[in-house]
Amino acid sequence: MRSSRLLSILLLLRTRDRMTAAELAAELEVSVRTVYRDVEALHAAGVPLYGDAGHRGGYRLLGGGGPGARLTDLYAPEAEALVLAGLPAAADGLGLGGSFADARRKLRAALPPPLREHVDRLRTRFHIDVDGWYADDHAVAAPYLPQVADAVRAGLVLAVRYRRWREPTDVDRRLAPYGLVLKAGRWYLIAGPDPRTYRVDQILGLSLTDEPVVIPPEFDLATYWRDAQRDFHDRLHRGEAVVRVSPRGAARLTGAAARAVTEHGTAEPDGWIRATLPVEGPDHAYGMLLALGTEVEVLGPEELRTRIAATVTALAARYASS
Repeated sequence: MRSSRLLSILLLLRTRDRMTAAELAAELEVSVRTVYRDVEALHAAGVPLYGDAGHRGGYRLLGGGGPGARLTDLYAPEAEALVLAGLPAAADGLGLGGSFADARRKLRAALPPPLREHVDRLRTRFHIDVDGWYADDHAVAAPYLPQVADAVRAGLVLAVRYRRWREPTDVDRRLAPYGLVLKAGRWYLIAGPDPRTYRVDQILGLSLTDEPVVIPPEFDLATYWRDAQRDFHDRLHRGEAVVRVSPRGAARLTGAAARAVTEHGTAEPDGWIRATLPVEGPDHAYGMLLALGTEVEVLGPEELRTRIAATVTALAARYASS
């Protein structure tokens, strides 16, 4: 919607003081020509936009934006997005629960009555739960999260006692906080100087130093996390299992295994599907395929086929004897 885009230009210029047409186009995901047309429309409406030419040029908003530039107006979808984006549990964990509630009250008060009633109804219809279904609340408690968040905000190095999975399990580390990520109800600290990921709930103790954190200018938290997730999944599925699976069994598969059957499986004359499934390792493959019972036949590797056959034989003998 063009009116929404014009308001976005005003908001951007209010918060960033000066932006070029190319920068506005990139931010709004439109062409530079579209930005030129929008600026002309704003000029025609009496909005005091001033454009500077040259290397350090760009558009500026003068005098607060004029009578036609009220920046507090929200469209209904924008108000809905702000309401649904709020995660009270995340704010509480960061020690910002009170500030979050205050901001939400101010936002609600600033809305016109019809829109205020609309978002009030919306809040009763949607609930966001970021915890995993089988999460243990005590297992993911992160008592030092507020202090870690303070270090991220202040840009100061942390001295921590950290519990890792291999020996020695409890180690001392000096971590330069680059950012925090909330994933499925668990908080992760990304820390340098060589960025790595640390579970905040595994921090056993910490102290804040007065050493400033220097984050490399090329570091981007969202990019780091996306790459880390991809690397994790690449490492996760290092093995393979060749199977024949019935349509009913295929419907019970999930994740990478389900995608392998759907995207790369080959239908056989009896209606079953032959596919190569990515697996995390022998134990993961054993448990996943044994759970499918008679809806799957393992063809390889031979070690996995032999292990499942031995289990089935043992089960048959146990039930026969009873």
